[in-house]
Amino acid sequence: MIDHDRLMAYDIPEVRQSYVARDCAFYALSIGIGQNPMDRTDLRFVGALPLVPFPTLPLVLGHPGFWLANPDTGVDAMRLVHGEQGITLHAPLPAEGTVIGKTRVTGLVDKGPGRGALLYSEKQLRDAETGTLYATTRATIFLRGDGGLGGPSGPVKPAHAVPETPPAATRDTSIRPEQALWYRWNGDNNPLHFDPDIAAAAGFERPILHGLCSLGVAAHALVTSLCEGDPSRLEGIDARFTATVTPGETLRTEIWPDGSFRVRVVERDVVAIGNGLARIAPGSTSSGNAS
Repeated sequence: MIDHDRLMAYDIPEVRQSYVARDCAFYALSIGIGQNPMDRTDLRFVGALPLVPFPTLPLVLGHPGFWLANPDTGVDAMRLVHGEQGITLHAPLPAEGTVIGKTRVTGLVDKGPGRGALLYSEKQLRDAETGTLYATTRATIFLRGDGGLGGPSGPVKPAHAVPETPPAATRDTSIRPEQALWYRWNGDNNPLHFDPDIAAAAGFERPILHGLCSLGVAAHALVTSLCEGDPSRLEGIDARFTATVTPGETLRTEIWPDGSFRVRVVERDVVAIGNGLARIAPGSTSSGNAS
């Protein structure tokens, strides 16, 4: 049983992590970059050319692991799902270094008995030596089995409304059958993504893809379509996870000029990521600028 005040004040230990070029390249490969080995823009991210870390790498650096599985949180860890994710990029990451990630709980919303709860958290990723703030990441976890804990019923983070007009651009990415097995080595050890028995116990036919992997796929499409391949122009992303993705499926990222986006599973015609908004810095043209 969750104790609202205790979970709000829960001390999540900071994570000090050193990374090298290999880690940057592995992350890019784990989100599907490099499937076209003739794309020289993508080859930078996987280290085949002078390495440029992909901008959503801070999502996995300094990650506190599956801390909500700790018994003293009171959370039903078997029934939680990743509901929303955001990232604000403050400074570009170097190709190697040491960072410190500090995660804290920022909100806990009780949706009521049988309706679950929302846990909001934030991670700041800083350079271990200089203190430079590289990124702030924000997560919403839907605690499906923990409604009725007695906490406040709001405020609930509002969702961005994607335009009703057809998207200006689309990009399809094939999710490899083993992609979740790769992605877990970025530090997300939730067995829902690699253990068939745990997935079945949670109500899924087979292990599902990490939401952050799907978001990385979308970020790659956004950098390609709105940033003219320049990753430094991506300033941030916010999105809501609306359906699960199974490795082996195809993700279609639908993009609007204002930075709005969503991700659709082609084979099932369901939206896996909705209410997406990317913040794009001005470039040589104004067509890719986000409001």
